[in-house]
Amino acid sequence: MNLDNLARIDLNLLVILQVLLEEQSVTRAASRLHLSQSALSKSLNRLRDTLGDPLFHRTAHGLKPTAHAVQLGQKLPDMLQGLYQLTQPPSFTPASSNRQFSFAMVESAYETLLPYFIGPLLNNAPNLKLDTYVWMGQSMQALQKGQIDFGISGRDLHPQSDLKIDRLPDGIAHKTLFTDKQICLVRENHPIISAFKAGKWNLEIYLEMSHVQVRCEGNDWWALDYHLANLGHRRRLSTTVPDFYGAASVCAHSDLIFTLPSSFARHAGKLYPLVELPLPFEFIPLAYVLLWNSRNNEEPGHKWIRETICKSVAEAFDNETLGN
Repeated sequence: MNLDNLARIDLNLLVILQVLLEEQSVTRAASRLHLSQSALSKSLNRLRDTLGDPLFHRTAHGLKPTAHAVQLGQKLPDMLQGLYQLTQPPSFTPASSNRQFSFAMVESAYETLLPYFIGPLLNNAPNLKLDTYVWMGQSMQALQKGQIDFGISGRDLHPQSDLKIDRLPDGIAHKTLFTDKQICLVRENHPIISAFKAGKWNLEIYLEMSHVQVRCEGNDWWALDYHLANLGHRRRLSTTVPDFYGAASVCAHSDLIFTLPSSFARHAGKLYPLVELPLPFEFIPLAYVLLWNSRNNEEPGHKWIRETICKSVAEAFDNETLGN
């Protein structure tokens, strides 16, 4: 290693390169880095001189990285994470830490899981800053790039989902927090309730009904729909909405049926006059999983956060708190 040559490189330029690779736009990169576009352009020119490559070409759709920039982008996240960890204390002391951690969570996890670990985290580390975002289709990529620290999502969003445990992207580690089952919600006094009490609740009737569905990762279908399709069936999805509480409200004010995780159904039932019905056929359980980048496996702060979340959720589950 030639340390003399390395000493002449401004390592801040590598951070700028990483953000440019992620955003592929000078405007967006400058906004993220809190720089003017002029200052960022000057830094990009310094990068080009230092690395001996144009790095990006301007196109009608933004910046297009060169082949060399793409190669650098494959190595940079791990290198920058390593540099970041070098600047951290050798241990993590929750009571005095003022670090910042970010989460991306599916909407149902905010109600189902967040209340059980947010207290233990902040009671023991009162100066932490925790940023949470809604889990989206790009969240897995953000985990890989180190843009967010943790993800909490379900495993059965759809069969092609990256959240299938046997198809997690390279470098993503996971821990199952708890498993849940799917149930159905209908409004109070819905005609189907009397049919259910009379023992006339089956797959055929379920398929005849109109359904409200939550759109996950931009996808209208869940694993349940793919399961039914494999059996030659299809639900009548009359309404799709972006969130669980919206779907619960639609369900409470119409004859639509809402199929969802049982843990969230109990929370919806506190707000609306809804009745729970069992799913009228066998279906695989849903698992809520904690996700993180494996490069942080032994990082003390990340490790403490993970252990606290897993312990808090396990205690809540053991005490049957999640179901009450």
